[in-house]
Amino acid sequence: MIQKLACTVLTCLFMSFSALSQTGKVYDELTMKSEILKGERKYAVYLPPDYDTSQRSYPVLYLLHGAGDDQTGWVQFGEVLRITDEAIKNGTATPMVIIMPDAEQGKRGYFNQGDDWRYEDFFFEEFMPYVEKQYRIKSTKRYRAIAGLSMGGGGSFMYALHHPELFSSACPLSAYVGPLTIADLKERLKKSDVKFSESEIKAYFKRHNALELLKTVPVEDVKSVRWYIDCGDDDFLFEGNSLVHIAMTKKKIPHEYRVRDGRHSWTYWRASLPKVLEFVSDAFHQH
Repeated sequence: MIQKLACTVLTCLFMSFSALSQTGKVYDELTMKSEILKGERKYAVYLPPDYDTSQRSYPVLYLLHGAGDDQTGWVQFGEVLRITDEAIKNGTATPMVIIMPDAEQGKRGYFNQGDDWRYEDFFFEEFMPYVEKQYRIKSTKRYRAIAGLSMGGGGSFMYALHHPELFSSACPLSAYVGPLTIADLKERLKKSDVKFSESEIKAYFKRHNALELLKTVPVEDVKSVRWYIDCGDDDFLFEGNSLVHIAMTKKKIPHEYRVRDGRHSWTYWRASLPKVLEFVSDAFHQH
């Protein structure tokens, strides 16, 4: 009897230890074929600790990197595995799948740039449908979120404003909100070999500037997304983020706006990620 009891206790201890020691998994050199971008596209994925042992489907967070990084940025520098595992373990985040696409190979950026870099078309028409079939993901607005830093923060703004019907929450971090004036955009275009007409420049500005989109996207559509905007007080992109906060406040669009001590750096974004995970988890749950 004593021996049987001891075996039972040891078995329970082993099972408890195994549960506590479970970790998620990250794969950062995955590929898919894109007809739109005419080639293989890389991406990374985080799978939660119980993914292999359950049959359930999970909410998804699309996590976008900044300029100069690729799909491995949030893995290598953002420590997405450690931070997400900790957030799930301590109960501040729900288990979720995190998808990290590459917008660096070829031309750089999350938006369409001519016929040879239709990245936004690729994201919504090919990439999102592909990963949401490849993994056990709940493919509805309520269980889908987007976040990103810098260039990826701009992608988060634009994607959620272009398609508010697809995302329950959006978390732009230190975001490039787009050129603040048409003059700024024209100055940037001087570095390009391609010449654009005045009408093309105006059309691009209206579609790729968060402030302009807040003027044109129906307020109720913008309100259907939960917003978490975070930018350091020493960040060179502080102005655009501040102006978006003011514009949303004037339109009575609910949003969280955070300004912490910090600059445009991975130290800042690693500290942001636990808050992002908690925020999007609130959207995935009833609230």
